[in-house]
Amino acid sequence: MATRKNDVNPLSIGQVPNTPLGDIWIATSPLGLASVSWAANQHEFEAYLDRRFNRPAKHNPSESVLIREQLEEYLAGQRQEFTIPIDWTVLRPFQQIVLQTTFKIPYGQTRTYKELAEEVSLPRAARAIGRVQATNPMPLVIPCHRVIGSDRKLKGYGGGKGLPTKQWLLKLEGALIA
Repeated sequence: MATRKNDVNPLSIGQVPNTPLGDIWIATSPLGLASVSWAANQHEFEAYLDRRFNRPAKHNPSESVLIREQLEEYLAGQRQEFTIPIDWTVLRPFQQIVLQTTFKIPYGQTRTYKELAEEVSLPRAARAIGRVQATNPMPLVIPCHRVIGSDRKLKGYGGGKGLPTKQWLLKLEGALIA
């Protein structure tokens, strides 16, 4: 039986304004972080959440204080690891495996799509790994910016202003890029 939108807990949304990368919107569920986005405004973010998760959303910044604080610390170069709860249930099983592996990439290090494919025991799945990274609903916290091409160069990034944002994040972390 399909779950109706009214039968699930709404996502609570808040904002991290005025970061070096612009305003960032965040959504949480009762289990933890569900989404990070550079949406232009609350309405755009709510529309994205509706399409992505088919769940209602409510503006409730008090639910995301810890996440907001840790994102601010990270973007100021004062935090290298996130300790906030993450709601992995918003992801499909393959996404969970790939993004949990991505989450473990240490600060200041990178992995190639191929290396990640090998880490999840699917050595021929580099493109599928890339697709999961491209649809990561929690960039920054799940550091898809640390995933690069086999040629050790930056490949696509959907957050913020795209590749310049990815480059800024890797520079913040001191990761060397060819």
